[in-house]
Amino acid sequence: MKKLLFALLLTLPAAAQPAKAVFAGGCFWCTESDLEKVPGVLSVVSGYAGGALKSPSYEQVSAGGTGHYESVEVTYDPKKVSYAQLLDAFWHDVDPFDATGQFCDKGDQYRSAIFYRDEAQRQAAEASKRALEQRFGRKIVTEILPAGPFYRAEEYHQDYARKNPIRYHFYRFNCGRDSRLQAVWGRVPK
Repeated sequence: MKKLLFALLLTLPAAAQPAKAVFAGGCFWCTESDLEKVPGVLSVVSGYAGGALKSPSYEQVSAGGTGHYESVEVTYDPKKVSYAQLLDAFWHDVDPFDATGQFCDKGDQYRSAIFYRDEAQRQAAEASKRALEQRFGRKIVTEILPAGPFYRAEEYHQDYARKNPIRYHFYRFNCGRDSRLQAVWGRVPK
């Protein structure tokens, strides 16, 4: 009986483990805040991706030249939200036509990018980008890059919108993020 029960347990599908995705959408405060609202997202961490310097600081990345992007690492439940749905949320949170940065933040460290962790993520990201190029009839400049190390940003950057709501909303408004998202997408992330 024990052998039969063990054999049956082996045939059951394993519970889906949390998955991760990495996106760069300009200011990581805004990207973090918007993606945290997606149902099925378990956590979003602000940090740096794409550069060669190990454990960079905010001062180093924001000065430019490290190759890092201000990014977020999203941990999500794939039973509740798919990677394709996260891509859709990400696209609607960026200006995919701006090669110089995002909104009022300019420089390589503020460009938009999708960092894929495996072949399935790469293919999904490429397909979503092609679909948007067809929809808009123009080139999307958001890069799709292999994920390397992700470095967590300093603690004062984590959950900035929640910890500093007045400063955050002042920054977001003055940066023109929502007005540009409205112009590109016809809506602003909730």
